[in-house]
Amino acid sequence: MPDHEWTGGALPSFVSHLECSLTGEHYPADRLHGLSRAGRPLLVRYDLDGVRRALPRAALAERPQTLWRYRELLPVRRSENIVALGEVVTPIVPLPRLASQLSKGGEILVKDEGRLPTGSFKARGLALAVSMAKELGVPHMAMPTNGNAGAAMAAAVL
Repeated sequence: MPDHEWTGGALPSFVSHLECSLTGEHYPADRLHGLSRAGRPLLVRYDLDGVRRALPRAALAERPQTLWRYRELLPVRRSENIVALGEVVTPIVPLPRLASQLSKGGEILVKDEGRLPTGSFKARGLALAVSMAKELGVPHMAMPTNGNAGAAMAAAVL
């Protein structure tokens, strides 16, 4: 069974609301929004205590290593709306030789996002954006880009 299939009804989500990044004004999470009334981006807010109670660390550790292992923190509530490209959890790779030359005893770590389906970290965000657009009934999407974001969105929409 793919990791994103869910047979228990609505997907569990602990997204509580959206919040204006300037004023703190609340907006419902399950509706289509642009910017806040103040013209600012909306931030996602969570019921983190609810997540702690419902999802023990051991259960999370047993899940497949994909974006959807964190489904309780994602806003999609109906599994039929999930668009997944195979976004794996990517490793953090230590660079000890470079660290010894540049960081004076510190550590240098790099996240290897090249393992994602489109070769860019944009794959995760765009798979989620397309999933939410589908959930909210958005029939068409467009974005200004000439790079990785456009490739990721095109891959998610196909």
